[in-house]
Amino acid sequence: MMFDHIGLSIHDLAKTRAFYSAALAPLGLDVQWDKMPGVVAFGAPGRPRLWFTQKPGGPTGVHIALAAANRAQVDAFHAAALAAGGKDNGAPGPRPHYHPNYHGAFVIDPDGHNLEAVRHAAEA
Repeated sequence: MMFDHIGLSIHDLAKTRAFYSAALAPLGLDVQWDKMPGVVAFGAPGRPRLWFTQKPGGPTGVHIALAAANRAQVDAFHAAALAAGGKDNGAPGPRPHYHPNYHGAFVIDPDGHNLEAVRHAAEA
């Protein structure tokens, strides 16, 4: 699988949550994560894949997270993206506020989109 999850910046979290709760229910999808203020993620049970982050009056960009096979790939992605002209938006490392095994790195692409590589599994 290439995509791990996709995120969209939105202006009104309450409206977005209400809309997507109703629209996605027939597909068996509902809120799977809402542990941070201004953020909600939808998906199948235990698999949040469609993320929304409230940015009232702020920029509306796209966040695309790509699945990495291991943490070394996450690190290599970050280095390669910076070398290609990307802007650092979060160095490779753990993100325990998402879950204990989350290891990700973030860059801003030339058009201002937030690109991430992520590994969810613990490594031996």
